Amino acid sequence: MTQRCFEKLCGMLITFGGLKASRNMDIEEQVTIFLHMIAHNIKNRVMISNFHRSGETISRTFSRVCNAVIRLHSRLLKKPEPVPENSTDHRWKWFKNCLGALDRTYIQCLVPIEERPRYRTRKGDIATIVLGMCSQDMQFIFVLPGWEGSAADGRVLRDALDRPNGLRVARPGYYLVDAGYTNGEGFLAPYRGQRYHLNDWSDGHQPTTPKEFYNMRHSSARNVIERCFGLLKGGWKILKDNSFYPIDTKIRIIMACCLLHNFIRQELEDDPQEMEDVVDEGTGDGAGNGDGYGEEDNISSVGTSNEWTTFRNNLANTMFESWNASRI
Repeated sequence: MTQRCFEKLCGMLITFGGLKASRNMDIEEQVTIFLHMIAHNIKNRVMISNFHRSGETISRTFSRVCNAVIRLHSRLLKKPEPVPENSTDHRWKWFKNCLGALDRTYIQCLVPIEERPRYRTRKGDIATIVLGMCSQDMQFIFVLPGWEGSAADGRVLRDALDRPNGLRVARPGYYLVDAGYTNGEGFLAPYRGQRYHLNDWSDGHQPTTPKEFYNMRHSSARNVIERCFGLLKGGWKILKDNSFYPIDTKIRIIMACCLLHNFIRQELEDDPQEMEDVVDEGTGDGAGNGDGYGEEDNISSVGTSNEWTTFRNNLANTMFESWNASRI
C-alpha cells in the first residue's frame, strides 16, 4: 500500500466508516496498528512492545478500525458487470452475460470444543467456509463467511440467496461454478466426468469433444476466483492459521480483509501481491451486491432445469465448432 493509498483509506474511514481519533491516538496510528496486525498476524503482546500501548488499547483499536472498514462494504464491493457481446478477452469472450466466478474456500478458526465437529473439514481442519464471488478483474462482488466447515456447498449457496441482503443474481446473468454446485439458472457448472482443471491440459492434450473444450474454457475463466482467494490469503497473513480470535471476530476480520483487497486493487495499477504470483487452492452477514434490477428479475433458487442444460450444451457445441473452424 503506497502512502497516497494509505492516506485515502484513512480519509474514507473517517468520512464513511465513522472512525474517530481518540484523545491519545490519531487516525493514522489506529489504521497502522490494524493493518500491521492483519498483514503479519502479529499478536497483541508483540504490538504492545512495538507501539508502546497497553493491550487493552491495542484490542479496542483493532476492533474499532475493523468495524469502520466493514462499514465501507457498499463502496468497496465490486458491482457486477456482465461480459459484453463484443468482448475480446480470450478467457471470457465465450461467456456472454457472465458476472464472474463463484467458489468457496476455508479459513481456519477458533471455536469452542463442543462446536468443533461442525467446523471440521474433510481434511480434519477446524475452519469456516467463505463463499465468494469475484469479477473478471479479481475484485470481490459478494462475500459470505461464517458457515461451518462441514456444510455442503449447495447449502451455503442457498443460504446466500435466501438472506434479505444476500446474493442477487440478475437475469440473464450467471456465475461460473465448479462441479460441486448444481448446473442451473444463474450458476454455470462444468461437465462432470471430463477433464477440467488447468493441470489436466498441461500434457499437451487437445480437446476432442465439445464437452472437453467447454470444460477447458470454463476452467480457464473460473480460475480467477481461485487466484483471488490466493491473493487474499497471501496478502493478509492473519487468515493463514486459526489465530486466537473467537469465531465471531474472525468472521469480521475476513470481511475486512476482502474489502481491503478490493480497495488495493482499485487504487493501485499493479497489485504488489499479484506480482508474486500467489495462487491458492482452489461479514457476520453477507454483503449484498446492488444490481439495479427489481426483485422479480433476480434468481432466488438453485436447481437444475432442462432449459439450463440445453443452454450449456448449445454453448459447448458453439465453442467447439468455432475453435475447429479457426484451426482450418
